[in-house]
Amino acid sequence: MSINVDDYYAPATFQKMKAFADKQETPFVVIDTQIISKAYDDLSAGFEFAKIYYAVKANPAVEIIQLLKDKGSNFDIASIYELDKVMACGVSADRISYGNTIKKAKDIRYFYEKGVRMYSTDSEADLRNIAKAAPGSKVYVRILTEGSTSADWPLSRKFGCQTDMALDLLILAKQLGLDPYGISFHVGSQQRDIDVWDAAIAKVKVIFERLKEEDGIVLRMINMGGGFPANYIQRTNSLETYAEEIIRFLKDDFGDDLPEIILEPGRSLISNAGILVSEVVLVSRKSRTAVERWVFTDVGKFSGLIETMDEAIKFPIWTEKNGEMEEVVIAGPTCDSADIMYENYKYGLPLNLASGDRLYWLSTGAYTTSYSAVEFNGFPPLKAFYL
Repeated sequence: MSINVDDYYAPATFQKMKAFADKQETPFVVIDTQIISKAYDDLSAGFEFAKIYYAVKANPAVEIIQLLKDKGSNFDIASIYELDKVMACGVSADRISYGNTIKKAKDIRYFYEKGVRMYSTDSEADLRNIAKAAPGSKVYVRILTEGSTSADWPLSRKFGCQTDMALDLLILAKQLGLDPYGISFHVGSQQRDIDVWDAAIAKVKVIFERLKEEDGIVLRMINMGGGFPANYIQRTNSLETYAEEIIRFLKDDFGDDLPEIILEPGRSLISNAGILVSEVVLVSRKSRTAVERWVFTDVGKFSGLIETMDEAIKFPIWTEKNGEMEEVVIAGPTCDSADIMYENYKYGLPLNLASGDRLYWLSTGAYTTSYSAVEFNGFPPLKAFYL
């Protein structure tokens, strides 16, 4: 397997990033904020009518928050710590949604006291906490979706509820003095099957109609979450194709009079902007006759590459070495047998790869710094540089 960098970055952009990277000690990720800016503009152009709420968990760097704040983005927040960080950057409460369905009552109160008035929920216990700690606020109920198996990083089982419970929760929300605002769903991160949105939107339409006809509750918002693609080894359709198809699904069900539409991108905005640079620590074989080489690198699952768990996300890997390729197992530096990134999916790396050579992991701007461990085996968190 040989990676063509030009499939992922404009030559001038890659050379700029590599020139900076060559002066730094590994491991680290270098992120080009111009790529993020363009990705935001492309998403805004594709969904002109939608409000964008950046999923801060993808990469909570101040440099990214400031950039997106200045471009007019709103923010999807998962904790009081993210809230403090975003508000310290000057983001006002009316641009924030508390999108985590699993939250302490005291944290809901904290958000409310900071001025946040929009909350996600998927359970009666959480809804009652919102009613007590954030009275009168807008609430939207997250529903379960089918088709998550076609996403590289599925999300549905832990979050969301079935349609009948969503109906009950929105009726209860009104009874508790809350504003039953809408429905949210997430089809799974790095979702490659666009048709999954069609089924989810159809389910939302049923909820809208039943609440209006049977209970006099008029919902006003659909939060479609994220799921839009980054540029990994397994290719996807273009963002333009996603936008065209999803808008068609929306109009098929809701006509031209669409409710408010919210998007919560993370990966699609940030991943392609980053290159993680690591150094080969060792190249070895497990016996004198072993065909397979093991490549040990100074970055692993616990220093930013947790999304290689179950080999779910397959990052493009490039090296300056060339020549004959051979399949390898790629593993991290820690004393944990789980710290193997790729063993079943066969990456090919040059036979002349040696200790001290660098590996460039492309499209690693999202979920690397934010997943990096604090001090496993004493290794520090992954360094990050923003250009």
